[in-house]
Amino acid sequence: MAWLLLFSAGFVEIIFALSLKYNEGFTKLWPSVITAFSGIGSFGLLMWALKTLPLGTAYAVWTGMGAVGVAIVGIILFKESVDWLRLVSISLVIIGIIGLKFTDTY
Repeated sequence: MAWLLLFSAGFVEIIFALSLKYNEGFTKLWPSVITAFSGIGSFGLLMWALKTLPLGTAYAVWTGMGAVGVAIVGIILFKESVDWLRLVSISLVIIGIIGLKFTDTY
């Protein structure tokens, strides 16, 4: 259950980061509302997952999911660079997240 909460927190973190792009310094109402609620939701789910999971593992997975998700969204929506070094780097973060999941003893 804790891993499901953590992955949910990671996905909501992606929404949070993406909404930052659209709220334009909190000058647009609905993107700002989404930013606020997704930020609260992401932190809340992370805190709930931390009741069971080790802090280092949970935080690394949460931030890694956010970073990978936003990088992929940036490539798709904003036509950001797709060079091989960027893709390898994203892949390494994914490998790290998987490694942390498999080494979790809880």
